[in-house]
Amino acid sequence: MGHPVPRRVPKRKISVEHILETATNSSSTSPEILPAAETIPPPEQIYSCPSCQHYINDGVLACPDCGTLVYAAHLNRIGAAAAQAESEGKFAEAHQIWNSALAWLPPDAAQAEQIRTHMATLIGRQSAVQDRQAKWKKRLGPLFPIVVAAAKFKSVLFVLFKMKFLLGFLGYFGLYWALFGWKFALGFTISILIHELGHYVAIRRRGLKADLPMFLPGLGAYVRWFHQGMRLDQLAAIALAGPLWGLGAALACLGLFFATHNPLFQALAYTGAWINLLNLIPVLGLDGAQATYALNKLGRGLILASCLVLFALMREGVFLFLAAGMGWRMFTNDAPEENSVGTLAGYLALLIALGAFLYFVPDPGHMAR
Repeated sequence: MGHPVPRRVPKRKISVEHILETATNSSSTSPEILPAAETIPPPEQIYSCPSCQHYINDGVLACPDCGTLVYAAHLNRIGAAAAQAESEGKFAEAHQIWNSALAWLPPDAAQAEQIRTHMATLIGRQSAVQDRQAKWKKRLGPLFPIVVAAAKFKSVLFVLFKMKFLLGFLGYFGLYWALFGWKFALGFTISILIHELGHYVAIRRRGLKADLPMFLPGLGAYVRWFHQGMRLDQLAAIALAGPLWGLGAALACLGLFFATHNPLFQALAYTGAWINLLNLIPVLGLDGAQATYALNKLGRGLILASCLVLFALMREGVFLFLAAGMGWRMFTNDAPEENSVGTLAGYLALLIALGAFLYFVPDPGHMAR
């Protein structure tokens, strides 16, 4: 059955941009987003306006009373599928999907004209892709099919580009395997990875680019990332995320020790907590040094005093190094005027939590083989 033109152009504006925005916002959760027009089932006949409940005759595409597009929900599904095809570079398929939307719009509606205009741009984009392929095919000659085949194996290329991470991880694991046995080496390397993933996740959550952790056997690990114009408290939060995740890894090892009574997990728990507390020393490239940039002289003084108190209570020598480092930072010229209360609270919480962990968990005294 044909679709007669409604008595007037719809008042309700559902533009191509609106459909694309709806598709983008729902693409990760909506089960209705489908990759091709032929897989989108046609909607059921609608006999009442979704907005004003006015009766809709067969074939009417816009409410004659309020102007609402009757099949707006179906148009959004079509737009979602088209947007998905465009994001994958399938411009010819997207053109076909957008074309199917015209059957559910009045021909003289503004939305139909927008879609036709958008379809014209897709033809241009598809032509540009074909032109580039033709140029590369001419340049590469018989090698072109090989390049195309390699490009399709994106997962393989991903692994190759991340080879530095894999080699670093294996090298780190191998060194500690030679020193302390493979069981401790594996657990220790994973705990370091968890620490670095704390930084990585904190960076990515703020919309910044970051490389996977890089392991330096015998030295440690780091995450290379890029930032510009970030506030000091945000930098501090990223720095403290590593020890926070490291504390979580130590607690997990402690839980495994209580469950299995295997001294290996006790050694991993204690070593992990000690390493993360050591990382809070505010010197060189350690996490504590980065976090201290957000503390003014008063905040640094409070950390210094807290470290001395914690040493007096727990007799853990790392606190003396922490106090000495913070004492030095009291006299550097990098203290801000305003103190970051969140950074101060997080720093103190980690010092207390890690110190208490070392105080209450017995030192295994030797590495497990």
